[in-house]
Amino acid sequence: MRPRPAGPPLVEQVDRGTVLVTGTDVNWVLLREGDALTLVDGGYPGDVAAVEFSIATLGLRPQDVVAILVTHAHVDHLGAVNPFHARYGTPVLLHPVEVAHARRERREQLTPARVVAGLWRPAVLPWAVRVARAGAGRDVAAAHAQPFPTSGALDLPGSPVPVPTGGHTSGHTAFHLPASGAVITGDSLVTGHALSPATGPQLLPAWFNHGTDEEMRAALSALAGVDADLLLPGHGPAHRGPLRAAVDRAAGAPPGGGPRTTRGRR
Repeated sequence: MRPRPAGPPLVEQVDRGTVLVTGTDVNWVLLREGDALTLVDGGYPGDVAAVEFSIATLGLRPQDVVAILVTHAHVDHLGAVNPFHARYGTPVLLHPVEVAHARRERREQLTPARVVAGLWRPAVLPWAVRVARAGAGRDVAAAHAQPFPTSGALDLPGSPVPVPTGGHTSGHTAFHLPASGAVITGDSLVTGHALSPATGPQLLPAWFNHGTDEEMRAALSALAGVDADLLLPGHGPAHRGPLRAAVDRAAGAPPGGGPRTTRGRR
């Protein structure tokens, strides 16, 4: 995955009412129904202005975000949640298992020590500097995080359907969008990363994952049963094609790049 240069985020309408946005080496998604939005994930803390910019490109305001859904509580997905909650009262919703992680009652985070240990690898230092500037080192805790219902479509713009995909973190969740044949996969299935030499559907480098490789592959199995042909990942570009084929491709390859480990702690 080629790193996103500094400047405005890349805003791509991938389907009617569905927008994929790329900020600092990470994506978020906007789901629109009329003048109401669901924001799925929130970038790094330094991406807050970029999140607001992406909303403005739709002619809407941050106040039009009905809720922020979070696939998992890593810092590169939580950046906008506290500013939006403080400024606009926006509720923040996660899988019930992931709420404690968002509140930092427990931690499943990549530690600075592990990043330092990997700086000998050529790709790690420029990536680490870039994301550090975006706030990767901040300890973002969302004390106000709340659980969403775990069965059926959520009553939010886009009607996203939670798909539990624990592995990257214990309560990681993807979101199926039946109306557009899309699935927001977060970090359970990506299409690129600055630390991976591969392109296309793949698992993240293993050191990013709280769970084992086996748990990550179990999450892929959960995705394989989803009827979708548009993959909207947490990292990398949108991917079109049968989701099962994307899952099979990722399952058949080792996790790309990064220091090799089967149980990396964030």
